[in-house]
Amino acid sequence: MSNQDSRVTKQPMSPEEVDPKQKQAQKQELEREGNNLTLNPGDRIDESKSLEEKAKQVAVDAPDITGEHIVVPTYFVVDEPDGSQKALHHVKDAEEISDVIRQARVDENGERTWW
Repeated sequence: MSNQDSRVTKQPMSPEEVDPKQKQAQKQELEREGNNLTLNPGDRIDESKSLEEKAKQVAVDAPDITGEHIVVPTYFVVDEPDGSQKALHHVKDAEEISDVIRQARVDENGERTWW
């Protein structure tokens, strides 16, 4: 993301940054529904959410097999060449996320440049 990122809230990347209300709501749904869920509560796509709300949504907030606690945002907010931003869903838009990563380059000052 560029310096224009101030328009979007910082995306949670550590357990401490995950909204406690979101964490509790997902935990309660998992406890209530158990194995009847076909989708992780954090993976749901809700087009009525704002860009900022999507930026805060977390798909995974749990220890992995190594015991390391990982956090995976549901959406990755990216800058468009025209200066706008959009949220890409980590599953549905995985190919586009990969394309964005391949296009991003960082110059000697740590600034992202596009080619």
